[in-house]
Amino acid sequence: MKTLNYLLGILSVILVIALLSAMVSKSKINTPQKVRLSKLVIDSAQLAGYKALLKEEIEASMAKEPGVLTLYAVFEKDKPTHLTILEMYATEKAYALHVKTPHFLKYKNGTLKMVKALQLIDTEPLIPGLKIK
Repeated sequence: MKTLNYLLGILSVILVIALLSAMVSKSKINTPQKVRLSKLVIDSAQLAGYKALLKEEIEASMAKEPGVLTLYAVFEKDKPTHLTILEMYATEKAYALHVKTPHFLKYKNGTLKMVKALQLIDTEPLIPGLKIK
């Protein structure tokens, strides 16, 4: 009987460790390891076409790529051809995979002549684990 209780105790400890390990792993997946701001200026004559391609790319990335945590594009009210995209990726590898996907390449190649200026800014988040509600 003592042996059975001892084995049950060890099994309980192993189960708790496994659950805690899974929780830590999951929280690391949801904490972005790469956060970037992309600042762009778009040719005003091609703005509608650009927006359509960007929307398609963002929707595909968010639906198909678990490593893409956020792609949030905002256009300036006073300068409608100026936009900033908040990009959050689970890992550097997730970003590297993202830029090789068919939907990203379609966006990138389709918008080459639409983009007048592009600035990529890698960032350090103040609170890395903060969630966007």
